[in-house]
Amino acid sequence: MSIAIDHDGKIALVTGAGAGIGREIARWLAKAEATVAVNDVRGDAADAVVDEITTAGGRAHSFVADCRDDKAVDNMIDAVVSQLGGLHIAVNNIGMLPRGRTPQPFSSYRGEDWRDILDQNLVLAALCGRAEAEAMLASGDGGVILFVSSGETTRPSPYNSIYAASKAALNHLVTSMAVELGPSGIRVLAIAPGTTLTETVAAAFTDERMEAIVASTPLRRMVEHDELARLTTFLASDLARCITGQFILADAGAFLSRTRPANDEGLVTELKGSNAG
Repeated sequence: MSIAIDHDGKIALVTGAGAGIGREIARWLAKAEATVAVNDVRGDAADAVVDEITTAGGRAHSFVADCRDDKAVDNMIDAVVSQLGGLHIAVNNIGMLPRGRTPQPFSSYRGEDWRDILDQNLVLAALCGRAEAEAMLASGDGGVILFVSSGETTRPSPYNSIYAASKAALNHLVTSMAVELGPSGIRVLAIAPGTTLTETVAAAFTDERMEAIVASTPLRRMVEHDELARLTTFLASDLARCITGQFILADAGAFLSRTRPANDEGLVTELKGSNAG
């Protein structure tokens, strides 16, 4: 006997799906037969993911929008619903580390830094979640809204406080949304990756830092993109239909470690923003 995850007939939106974790989530939802709306601010990146999915026999369409813009988010959701026939699954994957800076001590962050990261990781996600919930409420068919949070919210995060605080606020938003939207059949969840070898992390972290992170995890490895995508595909399915308001860690056991290496100048090069977890 086998149990398959089947999203046939479902419309799934993945934001920030032009690369990294978002790209892999879009690919796995398409493998499970969902029709995937691939969002990215970069049209060429979104189109490349759509081509990859359709070449493999899946169904996907590109929706280019800058999710920092309220109106752009509303227009994108309206376009997804009208062109594809609804919205059943929404995965909010956009998130940033401090752009153009190495991780810094808490005392060095200024108002501009806080406003930028809170806007990217909390406000932007909330705007997307609001528009997605509105579409699902209008349809009356329920749905699933997932947010990509971070394992950095489970432990002190030296030199990363601004990022960890913004993602911790996102976790609380998930619980509040789950209570409000649950009676309408809408589930709300967060997945929390550990350090994942995205393109940005590979470019930003030295070999020494990667080795230190791996050594601090019980499974002695980083998290892979496809592991996060498989988890998301499961949580969005009817196999997980009783799960809502939860924060699901996928971090190779890093939260168990008390030897988590702190960021410091000797182990980190310049960061340019990522969905690193």
